[in-house]
Amino acid sequence: MKRVVGISLGSGAQDFAFKARFLGKQLDVRRIGTNHSVARAEKLLRHWENHADAIGVGVVRESYTVGSQRFVDEEGSRLTAAVTRVPVTTGARLGDILQEWALRHVQAKLGDYFKNARVLFFSGVANYKLAQAFAEYTPNLEFADALLQLGVPKMLTSLGALELYASGAHYVTDRVPDLVTDNALAREWQRFVLRRAMQDATVIVAPIHELDAFGPEELAGKTILASTVSEARIAQLRKKGVNLVIDGAPSLYGHVLGPSVLDAMIIAALGKEPDDILEDDYLGIITGQGLEPRMVWPRGFKRVNRWAFVIHPLSQEYFKNVKPIELLSRVSPPAFLDVVEKAMAYAPPFVYSHVTGIKSPTGVESEGWLISVGGTPKEIMNHGPEFTYKRLLEAARVARSLGAQIMGLGAFTKVVGDAGLTVARRACLPITTGNSYSASGALWAAHDAMRRLGLVPAAPKGQRLKFKAMVVGATGSIGSVCARLLAMVAEEVYMVSPETAKLLSLKGSILKETPDAKLFLSSGTDRDIAGMDMIVTATSGAGKKILDIMKVKPGCVITDVARPLDLPPEEVARRPDVLVIESGEILLPGKVKMGNIGLPKGVAYACLAETIVLALEGRFENFTVGRNIEWEKVREIYRLGLRHGMKLAAISGVNGPFTDADIRRVRRLALAARARQEAARPPAKRARKTRGTMARGKRH
Repeated sequence: MKRVVGISLGSGAQDFAFKARFLGKQLDVRRIGTNHSVARAEKLLRHWENHADAIGVGVVRESYTVGSQRFVDEEGSRLTAAVTRVPVTTGARLGDILQEWALRHVQAKLGDYFKNARVLFFSGVANYKLAQAFAEYTPNLEFADALLQLGVPKMLTSLGALELYASGAHYVTDRVPDLVTDNALAREWQRFVLRRAMQDATVIVAPIHELDAFGPEELAGKTILASTVSEARIAQLRKKGVNLVIDGAPSLYGHVLGPSVLDAMIIAALGKEPDDILEDDYLGIITGQGLEPRMVWPRGFKRVNRWAFVIHPLSQEYFKNVKPIELLSRVSPPAFLDVVEKAMAYAPPFVYSHVTGIKSPTGVESEGWLISVGGTPKEIMNHGPEFTYKRLLEAARVARSLGAQIMGLGAFTKVVGDAGLTVARRACLPITTGNSYSASGALWAAHDAMRRLGLVPAAPKGQRLKFKAMVVGATGSIGSVCARLLAMVAEEVYMVSPETAKLLSLKGSILKETPDAKLFLSSGTDRDIAGMDMIVTATSGAGKKILDIMKVKPGCVITDVARPLDLPPEEVARRPDVLVIESGEILLPGKVKMGNIGLPKGVAYACLAETIVLALEGRFENFTVGRNIEWEKVREIYRLGLRHGMKLAAISGVNGPFTDADIRRVRRLALAARARQEAARPPAKRARKTRGTMARGKRH
């Protein structure tokens, strides 16, 4: 029987011993921790080299390779040099393989888990190969080497910076006295910098014992990538709120075996020197033994995906909510806000709100950031598309630095130019305009409103509903898909747009999909608006008058998808017998914490909800971009929304949500108005209408 001994600088509380058959050899294996005592480790190594066939030295390395340079670790070299009679290993080569494999295993199994993650390394020099692998998935890397080794309160933020630091090309020179970086105030500041970096990180890569000094404030919600994490430490991390522990060290024979011990077992079993073991040997052993990296969810499965969404002020009124501007606006002439509006269009993107608490019934959670660009619709439209593209691309860079895995475009940012195509092509992360869910939400809300009003009779199964629908802005992204969907269910659909050639093309496209649809085209609303039961407005009119609400049929449901709204409050107030709803807002699942966006708590615009749904589903891809929305995607995002607990919020108007009493009042006023209109008709017209109704009844 061969004897394998692991001497570790780690805790003695993790010691174990077992006997097992490994690679065809009977082994007696034990692990001895020295509680960070180098002197005791050296003494034990000199003792056990006379009694063991192979020795592993844990929590040290003999050397590090960073870039093209190799650096000797004095402590590791000293300990391995203490053993001269038998093979000795730190398991560094095997450890690098196992840790990188653990990273790639999780990325493949969980799908884009590390995409744009914010990763903090306690030591980038000791984990350079792992950092290179991480860089394939995220640019958001931070290294605490300068902080923890030299006391310099600054993080290295790229592989290039780490390589410069490792080679000595950093701003701390030997001429800086220790008194500057090694005093009580400096140490407290260094600890503050590290704790702040840990709080901001998504993933922390560190020796597991170095995390013992930190609590929930730094570790809650984090993913920890470490080696040789025992069950006792898993229990501690559970109490500290850690989400996921990733460990390349395998569990064998009832124990978690660190790379140094496992490598020593391989050396003893094969009877080879450490340098004679090839990568192919490791591959054969790992696959032959069925070893796998460990993924441990201390508190049960909990995945948090990340998103960002771009917003912007819809008018000058927004600036009055900003404290300094609010005070100045009271005493300044109106021209002051004009100047502010123009200046803010050039402001860099900034984080308006961090959104948390969204939780799907599937168990997946999401967090996100509302990123504001400063231009109002007026300023956005006054500049060329490239002006807005640049700001959106900068917002995408901000989003990526925060860890977002997908970004949505809100309001006028998705209207400019080619409706997101250029931004999606040039951005550093996937883009969606949210228009698929906006269209779905608009019709969802309109259907709910019509059902509650009860003015349109239900149709027999398989037949179209007996109502007429108009889509204003039908050639736009949202308008065109609304027209496609309405053509499948409505008796007649009227499509309105000043872009006549596009209208003709849209009609032909819809008739290919729905040959029996009854479609009518117009460049304006006045001719047909009086007969509509439903109107969807989806324009980018930015304050222009879109329709004459006084000509609308009593009891009509108008869904205003546009932002800014096509119908201002003063217009809506003129027709209490018409139900004007602000598209279809979505009630998000979970206990949502989000800054004020002008909606009730926990409610989001459908375009924002699309971004959140895609994040919850892990669909980090360009989903809805361009002006031609695929109705299959509208249907898909609707289904995905239901899967993740999205609900239609209480339908709202310019004065807030509609209650059942509000709906009943609109219905009562609409019926009264229709009765008055009917009474005012000449008798001959009433008779013709009655005969027409009777004739239709006979045909049935």
